[in-house]
Amino acid sequence: MYNSTLCYLENHRGEYLMLHRVKKQQDVNQGKWIGVGGKFEDGESPEECLLREVREETGLILTQYRFRGVVTFLTDGGWEGEYMYLFTADGWEGQLRPDCPEGELAWVPKARLSELALWEGDEIFLELLERDHPPFLLTLEYAGGRLVRAVLDGRPLPAGGEGARER
Repeated sequence: MYNSTLCYLENHRGEYLMLHRVKKQQDVNQGKWIGVGGKFEDGESPEECLLREVREETGLILTQYRFRGVVTFLTDGGWEGEYMYLFTADGWEGQLRPDCPEGELAWVPKARLSELALWEGDEIFLELLERDHPPFLLTLEYAGGRLVRAVLDGRPLPAGGEGARER
C-alpha cells in the first residue's frame, strides 16, 4: 500500500481541471480522466505532496484548498493498494502549463464528468464532493478490474453490476 494525493481544482465557471492520462506507458490510469496528484515522496505529509504534485503537473501554486477525505483502494493483486488523500481547491496562482508530463489537462464542466472515461469508484467520491459531504472515509475494493465493494464511513454502498467500469 502506498500513499497519494488527488486534487480537483474548481474554477468560477463550475469546472474541474481534469487530467486525461494518455502519456505514460504502464499506467494503471491509462486513457482515464482523473484529478491531479500522485504518490508521496519519502518524508512528505499529505499537504506537502498535494502542493508539489499540483505544481509539477499543472504549474499552478495552490493558495486555497480543502481536505475532503481518504479513499482506500484495495485490490486482488492486479495493481498496488493505495491510501489516497482527496482535496479540492478553488484558489491558485500562476499559469496553467501547456505540457503536463502525465497527460492532457482540460477544464471540464462538473455536469459533464459522467461523459468521461472515469473509474467507477471515482464517480462515488465525485458525487460526495458535489454534495459537499463532510470529510469521509471511503473504501473501494476491486477484483479482476471491477469494483466489487464500496464502504462509506463504515456503511456498505452498492457496487459493481451492469454499468461497472474496469480499473
